[in-house]
Amino acid sequence: MNIILWRHAEAEDSLNDMSRKLTVKGHAQARSMANFLHKHLPSDTRILVSPAIRTQQTAAALSKNFITAPAIAPGASVHAVLQAVHWPNAGGSVLVVGHQPTLGAVAAQLLGCGDDSLRIKKCGLWWLSRHEGVPEMTLRLVVTPDFL
Repeated sequence: MNIILWRHAEAEDSLNDMSRKLTVKGHAQARSMANFLHKHLPSDTRILVSPAIRTQQTAAALSKNFITAPAIAPGASVHAVLQAVHWPNAGGSVLVVGHQPTLGAVAAQLLGCGDDSLRIKKCGLWWLSRHEGVPEMTLRLVVTPDFL
């Protein structure tokens, strides 16, 4: 199974957190990462996206075929995200487009870092894998748009 964690791209400041839109730079970041994902993402990947506008816009750079998952909205718990991806029973690949610090906490838990949280940069992508019958996750890739 692959769990790919993609933090939303740079967004404008706003009093209403859910309505924050991507900046011009954020749109460019999302397009850059989407181009990378088009080359590497398995075709059967499920895409789960927070209902926040900035995550919806980030995901839309990749595909219009995604599921809006309120369970991964800003402030979601690690447990809520893992339930949304059907961990540990899901097979195949799932891409989660969400928020920090939640995505960093998900990565930390899956990698066995305890209750610590890892920092995922804006529009950063963390690709984790687990092979059937193997309990440990493997960190396959960490990339940000400025390296593409």
